[in-house]
Amino acid sequence: MNHSAASTFPAVPDKTATSSPRPTSSSVPTRPNEQHGRRLTAAFEALEGFPALAESQTRLVAALDADPVDPSAIVAALETDLGLGLGVLRVANRLDTTSAGRVSSIAAAIEVVTPPSLRVLAERTRTVDYFDRAGSWGREADAHRRHVAAVQTAIHRIGAILGDVDVETLSTAALLHDVGKLVLLHAHAGYPEKVLPRDATPEERIVAERRELGVDHALVGGVLVRRWGLPRELARLVERHHADDVDRDVATLRLADLIAHHSHGDEVSPQALMRVARSMGIDASQLRALLYDQAVPAQRRARSAAPCPLSGREMEVLRRLAAGRVYKQIAGELGLSTSTVRTHLHNIYGKLGAVDRAQAVLIAVERGWL
Repeated sequence: MNHSAASTFPAVPDKTATSSPRPTSSSVPTRPNEQHGRRLTAAFEALEGFPALAESQTRLVAALDADPVDPSAIVAALETDLGLGLGVLRVANRLDTTSAGRVSSIAAAIEVVTPPSLRVLAERTRTVDYFDRAGSWGREADAHRRHVAAVQTAIHRIGAILGDVDVETLSTAALLHDVGKLVLLHAHAGYPEKVLPRDATPEERIVAERRELGVDHALVGGVLVRRWGLPRELARLVERHHADDVDRDVATLRLADLIAHHSHGDEVSPQALMRVARSMGIDASQLRALLYDQAVPAQRRARSAAPCPLSGREMEVLRRLAAGRVYKQIAGELGLSTSTVRTHLHNIYGKLGAVDRAQAVLIAVERGWL
């Protein structure tokens, strides 16, 4: 879909204009709930100006200038940076009118937003630098990115164990999962120092937020994601990322968040870690490996510019093929007949242009589909 930069990025409305004079606090008394609501609304509006990191902007422009353009480098520049990543998600969801589920990942967003429009986004987004963080949100932009990157690393590692994790959508949910904290930071002068217990676990922080503020950052974040016009699935993941939920995607995001907090040296409950891991089928030895390996940078899967041509069932067959399963094992695990598995493999080879299983797996790995 081709769109000019001008149509993609409408002018920012003048926030100084008002339709009618606002009554003063002396003329109209306000109740505590009204004041709380106004503070949250003001914080929502303030977050519209959340900056990108200058290094993220530099890397995005370099990726756009590359010949050929590398989609993996574009995604890498966007998906840990809230200022840029949120911008491209919002633009993509405004432009895309064909997807029933809407655009729920950065990887999908760059298939909708053209490179010229991405360049306009990069140029128009305010930036901050670690060494020059004057003004609003400077320190928070850097801290937010570091935690997001750690959560995304854990998601990739969990995905490697489970094999059926929507890494792209969950990585984008990780980008957004703590935006509620930024809202509370702006709305309440004493947050988090005067609200949260010192050395509290993530579970204890949520309880303290609800007790002291009447709301928690996960709920506030879900409201904000909906306000931004992003897909309901992203809002649901953000809203429930601290919930005791049997849903696989929610549990994956929650476990990744706990692992990231552990890697930062934050207080984390071992019981909570084990409970969430077991609910997903991850045993104690696998959890120990996840915690241990988090300190080492993960080798992330490459992204492809082209969407995968395989169906969901064909991908399930190919994953098992890559794991070394034979036809009979694949059939048993998926509840299919051996002849049906052969039919799926025939279709896989045809769609990928492969002559055998080894080539099919190699092509899928190289293009980021496995």
